[in-house]
Amino acid sequence: MAGQHDLYTYEEEFRNNIATVDAKGKRVWVYPKKPSGRIHTWRIAATAVLLSFFFGGPFIKIDGQPLLLLNFFERRFVILGQPFWPQDFILLAITLITFFVFIILFTVVFGRLWCGWMCPQTLFMEMVFRKIEYWIEGDAPAQRRLNLRHLSWEKLGKKTSKHFLFILISVLISHTAMAYLIGIESVEKSITESPTENKAAFIGLVVFTGIFYLNFAKFREQACIAVCPYGRLQGVLLIKDSIVVAYDWLRGEPRGRMTKSSMVRVDRNQSKGDCIDCKLCLYVCPTGIDIRNGTQLECVNCTACIDACDEVMVKIGKPKGLIRFASYNSIKDGILKLFNARVAAYSFVLVLLIAILSFSLATRSDVKVTILKVPGTLYQRDGDFVTNLYNIEFINKTFEEKKLELKVDEPRAAVLTNVDGKDIVIPAEGLLKRVYFIKIPEKEIDNARIAIRLSVYENGELVEKAKAKFIGPVHKASDAKRNRN
Repeated sequence: MAGQHDLYTYEEEFRNNIATVDAKGKRVWVYPKKPSGRIHTWRIAATAVLLSFFFGGPFIKIDGQPLLLLNFFERRFVILGQPFWPQDFILLAITLITFFVFIILFTVVFGRLWCGWMCPQTLFMEMVFRKIEYWIEGDAPAQRRLNLRHLSWEKLGKKTSKHFLFILISVLISHTAMAYLIGIESVEKSITESPTENKAAFIGLVVFTGIFYLNFAKFREQACIAVCPYGRLQGVLLIKDSIVVAYDWLRGEPRGRMTKSSMVRVDRNQSKGDCIDCKLCLYVCPTGIDIRNGTQLECVNCTACIDACDEVMVKIGKPKGLIRFASYNSIKDGILKLFNARVAAYSFVLVLLIAILSFSLATRSDVKVTILKVPGTLYQRDGDFVTNLYNIEFINKTFEEKKLELKVDEPRAAVLTNVDGKDIVIPAEGLLKRVYFIKIPEKEIDNARIAIRLSVYENGELVEKAKAKFIGPVHKASDAKRNRN
């Protein structure tokens, strides 16, 4: 009974803590073995494409405009060459909801594949910074020995070289990230000019560099384990049909070792599974977990354990795939099922959101018109007319100058007068404010508040509609009519 209790404690202990923190709450530094294999080669290729796109993105122009610009400081946003303004908040909200639903659907079907293959944190950590570490300090055992050694010229040289490259790459990442925020031209300007002339940009670059360096040099996998909410969400989103990096316990258990020379089990009980308990899957894991314990919070689906296990299976003459992309149900029942009620529901919502977003983008006006009564003013009488004074704001959402014409549709008897008499010419990505009088014959007014409808035209073509409230006097006849009703 004691033996069974110890086994149970060993197998369930991982649920009570995380691999990178010991019983006293102290950080356990992870030294993952250098990964290699067929899937890792695919990851290198995927990383090369994604990082090329990341670093080249600020230089890509569409009709002279950036591919992506998220300038929160000046409230200027450009996505795929198309400008967006704060007034397009509803589009941004729909876009974010659509992206969130896509992430949910992707996770339900494929688990945390995003984390291991596309997340910038993983790409830079595992495919850039750790590669530099392997190159300078060696594989995991060599790194451990180096860190345990007393300070020497060799250790100082390796550590200095490594951190110098870490800082250099962090500088490159920070400049690229800032280019997506303020534009590549502004970043070039901040580089070529004195820091005193661009203090905000310079401070931003220094802060970003420090954050990236500390993240990849010190914080590392803790960003995925302790900070990123996506790992917590997977506990809610994953189902038993989700495709994740999984250990085939039916084939692998019970575990038993083999002698290297004869490939014969050391255990007297020969009815052991294919897992020889070599622990290579644990040694290569960048978050320090044992995938044989099942799907865990820390697993980012990097697939390093798959390559390591496949290599061992080939050596001992067993089929590959003891650790592979699979679902819990596909291992238990031998049937891979991707489509189910939850996937169908999320797919329907996603398609609906994409349709709404596509329609909103297709019908989005290039001009935004806002009409407000001048604060503190009421109606005025001008002969047989009643007059209201309005501030009208025109926003040009395009990269071209707009010359517009404003007309009143309803009521037809209304007269629109521009106070300064100037044409409505809005500069590219600009804003224009005008003051207008709207006059309505008093005999046409039968209510204290009348809806005014206006249209905006460009070269005779309708580009936008707007509406406002007109305040007028309340006539006794109108009052009597309302009282009778």
